[in-house]
Amino acid sequence: QKVQVSGLISKKTGGCSEDCNYCPQAARYQTGINSESLMKTETVMNMAQKAKEQGASRVCLGAAWREVKDNKQFDLQQEWENKRSSHSPPFPLRFFIGDVRDLERLFNAMNGVDIVIHTAALKQVTVGEYNPFEVIKTNVLGAQNLIEACMKNNVKKVIALSTDKASSPINLYGATKLTSDKLFVAANHYKGSRDIKFSVVRYGNVMGSRGSVIPFFLNHKDKGFLPITDRRMTRFNITLDKGVEFVLFCLREMWGGEIFVPKIPSYKVIDLARAIAPNCKLKFVGIRPGEK
Repeated sequence: QKVQVSGLISKKTGGCSEDCNYCPQAARYQTGINSESLMKTETVMNMAQKAKEQGASRVCLGAAWREVKDNKQFDLQQEWENKRSSHSPPFPLRFFIGDVRDLERLFNAMNGVDIVIHTAALKQVTVGEYNPFEVIKTNVLGAQNLIEACMKNNVKKVIALSTDKASSPINLYGATKLTSDKLFVAANHYKGSRDIKFSVVRYGNVMGSRGSVIPFFLNHKDKGFLPITDRRMTRFNITLDKGVEFVLFCLREMWGGEIFVPKIPSYKVIDLARAIAPNCKLKFVGIRPGEK
């Protein structure tokens, strides 16, 4: 039996109210994505679609891959064209390739942009434990580059996406995101007289996203067992739509310097495994390096 991710939601996800007007009255959006991001490319496309629906006149999508993969940009462009209705008015959508480590490229990409939603990061916990220098270059130095590029281009608002792992971090990924969060908060003092605001959005795993536990279990259940690191393991969870809506809500409400944290549910990984494959055996394999 095929399991739908939406069918695993047992209670309403916390965060914003259904009747909230998430519309930030903005003219343009700039969104970064990363090849190692746990958030699927659908997050970016969803953000662009909602920006269009809420009055944005232009959306710029910047791919922040360390190794530039232009075929991914082509796939995004094709996906966007397929989503567009033949009856909808023209909606300019610009695609970029580049790297958050490259300050000059960021500076050029930010030209004429009013709002930046920063999601570029290396996010795999175990990968970060074995490649710490690379994670620091992207998550910390890349954040600094973005802040400087935004200031020099007179961007109005900047939202940086963070993670629950930045709270009391025990792994390198969480530590770099905590550092990044502090950079964005401190940028509100560093900006001088510039009319720009920096804030942070911090939430948990996006449900069903690439690299997360749900697609892993779905792909593994045919083997007759599901590997689990520890029976006590839990995860905070938010749906893709709620995550996008919460970011846009924070854009409208931000004053600068906030770390927005939605009230979202958590689940035990062992309960999730039983919901996905009740007939599978559970194999406890031990906590991975850096896992919280």
